[in-house]
Amino acid sequence: MPAGPRRVTAGGAALPAAGAVGLGAWCVLLGLLVAFVSADGPPPDGPPAYPPAARGTVEDVYHGTPVPDPWRWLEDMDSPETGSWIRAQNELTESLIAGLPGRALFATRLRSLLDYERRGVPDRENGVYVYPWNPGHAEQDALRVTGDPGEPGRVLVDPAAFSADGTVSVADFELSPDGSRLAYALSDGGSDWKTWRVREVATGEDLPEVLTGTKFTSVSWSRDGRGFYYSRYPADGAGGHDDGRQVAVHFHVPGTPQAEDPLIQAITDHPTRDPYATATPDGRFLLLNIEDGYLTNAVWYQRLGPDGARSPVVKLLDAWDARYDFLGADGDTFYFLTTNGAPRGRVIAIDLAAPGPGRWREVVPESADAIESAALVGGRLLVQSIRDVRARLQIIGLDGAAIAEVRLPGQGSVGSLKGVPADPEAFLTYTDFTNPRRVYRLDMESAALTALGPAPNAPDPGRFVTEQVFYASRDGTRVPMTIVRRRDVTPDGRRPTVLYGYGGFNVALLPAYSASRMAWIEAGGIYAHANLRGGGEYGEDWHLAGTKLSKQNVFDDFIAAAEWLVANGYTSPEHLAIWGGSNGGLLVGAVLNQRPELFAAAVPAVGVLDMLRYHTASLNARKWSSDYGLSEDPAEFAALRAYSPYHNVRAGTCYPAVLVQADANDDRVVAWHSYKYAAALQAAQQAVPDCRRPVLIRVETRSGHGAGASLSKTVSEYADQWAFVAAATGLRR
Repeated sequence: MPAGPRRVTAGGAALPAAGAVGLGAWCVLLGLLVAFVSADGPPPDGPPAYPPAARGTVEDVYHGTPVPDPWRWLEDMDSPETGSWIRAQNELTESLIAGLPGRALFATRLRSLLDYERRGVPDRENGVYVYPWNPGHAEQDALRVTGDPGEPGRVLVDPAAFSADGTVSVADFELSPDGSRLAYALSDGGSDWKTWRVREVATGEDLPEVLTGTKFTSVSWSRDGRGFYYSRYPADGAGGHDDGRQVAVHFHVPGTPQAEDPLIQAITDHPTRDPYATATPDGRFLLLNIEDGYLTNAVWYQRLGPDGARSPVVKLLDAWDARYDFLGADGDTFYFLTTNGAPRGRVIAIDLAAPGPGRWREVVPESADAIESAALVGGRLLVQSIRDVRARLQIIGLDGAAIAEVRLPGQGSVGSLKGVPADPEAFLTYTDFTNPRRVYRLDMESAALTALGPAPNAPDPGRFVTEQVFYASRDGTRVPMTIVRRRDVTPDGRRPTVLYGYGGFNVALLPAYSASRMAWIEAGGIYAHANLRGGGEYGEDWHLAGTKLSKQNVFDDFIAAAEWLVANGYTSPEHLAIWGGSNGGLLVGAVLNQRPELFAAAVPAVGVLDMLRYHTASLNARKWSSDYGLSEDPAEFAALRAYSPYHNVRAGTCYPAVLVQADANDDRVVAWHSYKYAAALQAAQQAVPDCRRPVLIRVETRSGHGAGASLSKTVSEYADQWAFVAAATGLRR
């Protein structure tokens, strides 16, 4: 699934005052174009001379409809031609952005905003706690180990030991039940492909084996500590692994070769379903979660004997009629958060002795609030729900009785709920638009929150205004939007503004702090955050209203947000930019095509931009069809063809200034989406002689789909982005 928006946590003070000054700063960018086209002379009459991109003759026929694909050759990302094109594009982009006013200032401020100690939620076993940690200036988070979550402990895993350039990151980790060993995963260059190692906690030494062939799997230790379950892709016959085929569950015993790992579960009667295994904390069951898309799943289980023996598989939930997220077990009763009969979610209990749907017990009924997540901790349920895009956290008994409402630090969002059924200690994070993410320990008996680690050195929240508004979309649907600005910044109808959105895969965009976003707001820009259909803010109905044949609703919601900002005196089309990543990159590309006159600039980042061929990249990509549909289906093809960004670039249109962001190492949303879209936009823009707005593409060569980017690369990317957007919208210091 395309990832959610990139999040960078941080804190700090302010940039010098800045404001809207018309197109003065943009003239500087035009001046920089001269340096590219010629050494001296007047500004060029049109867009820059883009690197040549030959227009091919490839044409596909879908259900009788011919569809040209002139830049299909860019899908061969290892070809010399594609490599040469990328290098030339990066040279052009760097030559035009490096000297922009504010670029160095944004870079300096971003580093300052990120320079504070940051912690992540710990994993705990047998009195041992391991947690992600960054002193503030490190390229990647390390892992620390301690016996007390209130104490810093010592560094256990430092990813800097694995790469000189800071591009290897810790992607996941899991302690053994006795706390003596840590399984941890590394990602190289932001790739979704992970390698797993096992480290002795006491000595800091790794066992010899390295596990490969994994992407989206976590690991789950058997409760005797003998080994762990994980899912991997099959070998491809060339020394690698084939992510075009399904994963299978294997069991690994530390200290033995991966080739000896026995097969635990494979799906052989369906071509796209993937199994993932979890051993329950009491050691009595192995849960098998079967995934295929994002709307439904299945849950099977096996009983585990004291010697590791497994009973036959029981297909507990196999109707593929809803989502069922396992929360934990209390004896032979399993608890699930489900959308079955409840688009906004409910919690049910299933007695394994009488598991039929007619015998399910409803513990937490559906309400007006959408349940985003839940956990079974300390014999109670911890339920996080959403009320008008703000988090609510409740402790509820297994009998359904409300026990306590957890008092959160503000009206923001919580995440990473973690704990075990037998212990009342839970962990979570809290953040909002002006307060960096911080880890808290929650006592499930008293409902008391205790902050862990030092307080972040964040800007004073009192210097900013956060307001929520509701506006009507094209069909009258009421859509929420949050607007954040400096308190001394007064909207005057010309204020440089960035509008952000996502609108997909049931992802709820709740309030969250971002150093990159704060750098823009501190500089005097307005930030607007629209909660579009397709997301999870109001449950599954809200999600489905922005999928497949209804995907246009997402774009209409975003366009209506932009029109509301203009109509209500916040900004104007000459000062408005749009930004989104992954599925949000699709959003920006589609809306940019549909309403180019409404925006001054657009930043589609790592976007899904060829909607007719996205599913050909991998089996994982094909699973996005639960949101998008497939061009193989006639009705879904018609809907996809109508908005696919790559296929709807119109010749003769002067588009806004565009900065396409791509990561060459991205193996989730492959970079050829961005390459093809940029080539099409550049060809269209260059055909309009008096259009002076550049279309640039910035290709990062040692990053992936957002996760695992080094500090330096994060700073460089967002400094380039904000300098470009500031020039296009007229923001200057």
